[in-house]
Amino acid sequence: MPTRILAALALLLLPSAVPAAEGPAPAPRRVVSLNLCADELVLRLADREQVAAVTYLARDPRGSTVAAEAADVPWTRGLSEEIVALRPDLVIAGAFTTRVTVALLRRVGFSVLELGVPADFEGVRAQIRTVAAALGHPERGETMVAALDARLAAAVPSVPSGRRALVMRPNAFTVAPGSLGDAIIRAAGLPNVAAEIGRDRHGQIPLEAAALADADLLVLDEAEPGTPSLADALLHHPVMAALARRGRMVSIPNRLWTCPGPQVAEVVARLAEAARRPVR
Repeated sequence: MPTRILAALALLLLPSAVPAAEGPAPAPRRVVSLNLCADELVLRLADREQVAAVTYLARDPRGSTVAAEAADVPWTRGLSEEIVALRPDLVIAGAFTTRVTVALLRRVGFSVLELGVPADFEGVRAQIRTVAAALGHPERGETMVAALDARLAAAVPSVPSGRRALVMRPNAFTVAPGSLGDAIIRAAGLPNVAAEIGRDRHGQIPLEAAALADADLLVLDEAEPGTPSLADALLHHPVMAALARRGRMVSIPNRLWTCPGPQVAEVVARLAEAARRPVR
């Protein structure tokens, strides 16, 4: 659909301008989220009647932590035409949401909140609070942050285990130093081996480097049954099997640390628990 047609349609659908009222802005009544991480926060923090649509990804339990909550919520594929037709008064997008869609929505006058990618737990807390306030429920944000902190306090070891962790994901991708994933590993009392051995510019670790790193804990994505892929072939290499036998291996569902939500505390807990297990 040409941009000029979308713009004209949006102008017809948007409510007429009214003088700004004093006092706090009213809570949005029709919210649309445009990426999975926005979906998860919106579905956890908004009233159900506020949610006009989430993305189709929210319903997939392989990657979503809110699949059950999303089951009866309308969904989109993030196309401009779909968003305009829903007449949202707030659109929540992510840093990697299609830039053309976001730019067009802004251009025609929709209110768009863009979420960045937190690099630490303070960033996670700030993002939760930002979304909760935008939805008109700041108290829910504080409740979620308190629950996150309580879970972290229970999970974080009082004494580091002295062991080292290496994350190996499909296609040899790892957790980069300075990222939220790195903060999660360190919160569990585990130095991130990727920071020691270096990575290429794509954030990948060669199999040879992984083998020589001699990590105490190998962290893999938990495989979904019946979904083999070429990207996972490296994880089944005999060298990886040998690494698993030499040290310890823990599998964690990717959905738990794909997005910067309260679920990241569960990853810290699982890693800390794995680090405490006796070596075989």
